[in-house]
Amino acid sequence: MTNSINEILNTDLMFIIGSNTTENHPVIANKMRQAKKNGAKLIVADPRRIDLAKIADIHLQLKPGTNIALLNAMMYEIIENDLYDKEYVMERTEGFEKLKEHLKDFTPEIVAPICGIDAEEIKKAARMYAEADKAGIYYAMGITQHVSGSHSVMVLSNLAMLCGNIGKESAGVNPLRGQNNVQGSCDMGGLPGDFPGYQKVYNKAVREKFEKAWGAPLPSKAGLTLSEIIHGGEDGTIKFLYIMGENPMMTDPDLKNVKKDLEAVEFMVVQDIFLTETAALAHVVLPAGSFAEKDGTFTNTERRVQRVRKAIEPVGDSKADWEIIMEIMNRLGYEKKYTHPSEIMEEIASLTPQYGGITYDRIEEIGIQWPCPTPGHPGTQILHEGGFSRGKALFVTVDNISSAELADVDYPFIMTTGRVLFQYHSMTMTGRVDELNSKAPDSYLEMNTATVERLGLKNGDKVKVSSRRGSVETQIKSTDFIDEDVLFMPFHYRDAKVNYLTNPRVDPLAKIPELKVAAVRVEKVQ
Repeated sequence: MTNSINEILNTDLMFIIGSNTTENHPVIANKMRQAKKNGAKLIVADPRRIDLAKIADIHLQLKPGTNIALLNAMMYEIIENDLYDKEYVMERTEGFEKLKEHLKDFTPEIVAPICGIDAEEIKKAARMYAEADKAGIYYAMGITQHVSGSHSVMVLSNLAMLCGNIGKESAGVNPLRGQNNVQGSCDMGGLPGDFPGYQKVYNKAVREKFEKAWGAPLPSKAGLTLSEIIHGGEDGTIKFLYIMGENPMMTDPDLKNVKKDLEAVEFMVVQDIFLTETAALAHVVLPAGSFAEKDGTFTNTERRVQRVRKAIEPVGDSKADWEIIMEIMNRLGYEKKYTHPSEIMEEIASLTPQYGGITYDRIEEIGIQWPCPTPGHPGTQILHEGGFSRGKALFVTVDNISSAELADVDYPFIMTTGRVLFQYHSMTMTGRVDELNSKAPDSYLEMNTATVERLGLKNGDKVKVSSRRGSVETQIKSTDFIDEDVLFMPFHYRDAKVNYLTNPRVDPLAKIPELKVAAVRVEKVQ
């Protein structure tokens, strides 16, 4: 997030797009509800009438995969009506004239049939966003899990800059990250081309710094992304897999081929807290400790580095992840040893500029938001407040990018996927809690009531849902919260593994698969 969670309370407008915030980030959704009570305007862009759409001033119920077209049309309307922040655009950005010319092909009238939204609603939303003094954009995987994901984020940034909403309190562009420490994982080099702190492996000076600290030669080229690694099993490019805290046999697209890939590797190790679907295929399983069994830090979606404290001793033979990794590297001949996670944090601070001033003592209470480059630095609540790292920010022109798969005669519906409030990811933890299972026990296919009737079905009927990649059986959930040609399934459930249906095509930049759009057909199970 460029901004902080509590700033939501004082914003003038919230634009939520591609985020079912209530079910995915309920704490943040509560802040949004309070902001609405405080008088903030709310725009929601989502294919479903999600919880927050019910209290929104405007709900843009767009077709899945049409985010770029919508956002370009909103910017066209803002520029056409002279509602953009001229001073900000002139002083802090470049590329405006090129953007303005590009947007002539994205009038609300042209875009309306693409998105399935009335042109007047697009105009109304654009004006509402532009006229707000402090407007925050909040997005999640409904933006990123498309072949156009990276480009959609660029267009969101364009919109925010156009109205002067980056580097301003209670505004900004705010990705709501999908897990409690996914921000921290990325910060610590969980990307194939980065060392910790987003320092690039191809940068010789950076590489030499880490080689000196770690006493080992390091690669100068980026490694493989998750999708490239998984699919390297069957073609023989990947011989050995070490999977930690991940369950691709539930959460990756096109599970039929994922299973083939995982079974094809010569040796697979899985390190997890329970015997997951993926761990069941492993040659070796290493028992990891849960969050309650280890010390360390989590970095949340607002870049806040927070302490995690061990509540109980590790159960059985389980150990903290860092201890398992250290023991393996020691047995392989690398002799460096740590006795406590605080020592690792000291090393992080010495090598990672954003974390340079962060110590366990300093984050004992409420944590610190990075960048925090020195011991006396208070942390950073708002990014880009004084300027951008490149000087002036660049407007990037982006054309509409169609989804990799569209509905046709054989597969006439577009299905999108997501989460429900009472379950989480592959249910490795939540699926073991009776109270949560009683609230959300089974999979379902959400379908518009009119579509249910047209197909001769009724609520609760068992159906087979098929895509070009596979089929699953589940039950119908009839609703008016979704358009007639769009379907929704949660991806948590073992009784109907929706990722047998989803498309493995990826965003060419971020390599994130298009989990939000798959063409499917529906048949009643006799």
